[in-house]
Amino acid sequence: MKATKTKKQDPRIKIPHDIVEAGDNIFEALGFTNGEAAELLMRSQLMMALKKWRQASKMTQTAAAKELGVTQARLSDLERGKFNLFSLDMLVRMADRAGLQPQLKLAA
Repeated sequence: MKATKTKKQDPRIKIPHDIVEAGDNIFEALGFTNGEAAELLMRSQLMMALKKWRQASKMTQTAAAKELGVTQARLSDLERGKFNLFSLDMLVRMADRAGLQPQLKLAA
C-alpha cells in the first residue's frame, strides 16, 4: 500500500480568514492606520531607492556608508529592510546625500 502525504496547515493561518486585496499601499491592507501606512510606505520607498542607488553606483557598503554619513553596519541594516531602525527624517537626509532629491507630493 502506498503512503500518502498530508499537507500540514500553517498554524499562523486562522480559518476562516478574510482575504484582503492590496491597493496602492500594502501597509493599509496589513491593518495600519492611514497615517502609519503612509509613513511606512514612504520609508520603504526611500529604503529601496537608497539600496538601488548603491547597487547602481557599484559602491561597496563601506564606501556608500561614508558618502551617506553612516556606518557600514547601519547601511547593511537599511538594505536588509529593518524599518524600525530608521526614521523618515533620517532616510530623507540620506537620500539627499545620495543626490536622489527626495520630494513629498500630497494628494487632494
